[in-house]
Amino acid sequence: MSRGEPGAAGEREVFEYALMRVVPRLERGEQVNAGVIVYCRARGFLGARCVVDEARLRVLDPDVDVCGVGRALEAVELVCRGGAGAGPARDEDAGRRFRWLTAPRSTIVQPGAIHTGLTRDPAGELERLVERLVL
Repeated sequence: MSRGEPGAAGEREVFEYALMRVVPRLERGEQVNAGVIVYCRARGFLGARCVVDEARLRVLDPDVDVCGVGRALEAVELVCRGGAGAGPARDEDAGRRFRWLTAPRSTIVQPGAIHTGLTRDPAGELERLVERLVL
């Protein structure tokens, strides 16, 4: 396949993704997949879609702070969008925001490992991954 301009129609580009997981009780290590972050440098794409499944979370911890989890996941989506509401990250490029969001942390909402693939449609890939890995 010949390479045209970056992002040319039909051209597959490298993308990276990570799951966002909720670990209601850190000491137990049990987790629920709650979202996906997708980054495609070649297409200038950074996006996240997160879903709070209260019933699944309450199976792991009946006292989980569902509202707090929801706010943390909303913040992930805001940072991906950049601009107003993204805090100090708003001025960073998409790659730096992706690396910051996927840095390991020991909190209730945690990123999983980073995986890679090829795609022609990063936004579509985000939706496919959410359907397959979260919902």
